[in-house]
Amino acid sequence: MNAAGTPDTRRRESSKRSVDSFAGHARAEHPFAIEMLHVGSQQLRVGRQVGRGRGVPLLLFNGIGGNIELLGPMATWMPDREVITFDVPGVGHSPLPAAPYRLKGIARLAAGVLDHYGHDRADVLGVSWGGGAAQQFARSQSARCRKLILCATATGALMLPARPSVLWKMATPRRYMSRGYAKAISGHIYGGDFRRDPELAADHFKHVKWQSRLGYYLQIAAGTGWTSLHWLHRLPHPTLVMAGRDDPLIPLFNARLLHTLIPRSELKLFDCGHLFLMTRAQESAQAISEFLDRP
Repeated sequence: MNAAGTPDTRRRESSKRSVDSFAGHARAEHPFAIEMLHVGSQQLRVGRQVGRGRGVPLLLFNGIGGNIELLGPMATWMPDREVITFDVPGVGHSPLPAAPYRLKGIARLAAGVLDHYGHDRADVLGVSWGGGAAQQFARSQSARCRKLILCATATGALMLPARPSVLWKMATPRRYMSRGYAKAISGHIYGGDFRRDPELAADHFKHVKWQSRLGYYLQIAAGTGWTSLHWLHRLPHPTLVMAGRDDPLIPLFNARLLHTLIPRSELKLFDCGHLFLMTRAQESAQAISEFLDRP
């Protein structure tokens, strides 16, 4: 077999096509219309892609420190679908909360956002930290969740953790404050395409709307001690578990555990790392749409 046809070459070419697709859509204007809403006593910055308004909307919970714009590349591949997301308190342009909060509080805020748009139910997607919020929403707001999608996430405090060197880098928001640092460590913490092309960090982090260290640490505190391990077996919702095979932050074992514990679940793996929703945006959106469009 010639060099052009070797498996390694094909993987590199496939990776380059995915990266090029990611970069092109990351440069495009994000698809969300932005507004500030009051949900109870908390003001939230909310993003909404109206789509064609058919069926239930897709509600997104972002990762730690992540703001609305980071999920824009994926949403652009689902232009007909209504997509709703928000900056959690103290992240992006949502003001700091009056007091610390827990994941149950985030689920209540999300329910309030759905109320504002007149929605009784939503399909719910959570990525990384947001996967915990999505699981909590499916539990405490169960009747309002139709289908559940869990991306690059785990069962909380009781999980197979990342190596200490990876966790240490996640304990600080420095990667959001210094693009040079983000580029230097992105392959180590995100894996996948970021190992092969650290320049991807520049495309990813240019969408970050940094606010404060306090907001970041409040988000970490919200999930401290939380676990879904003991109640996932009671979730009735059809669930799609998605993961990257090379994810240093959330080892693949955790996705397999979620799939084992959730009765009506299926598992979709990507030849990528923690941020496959960004670097494999088109492929991810296709898998999500196929799952959501099934009866």
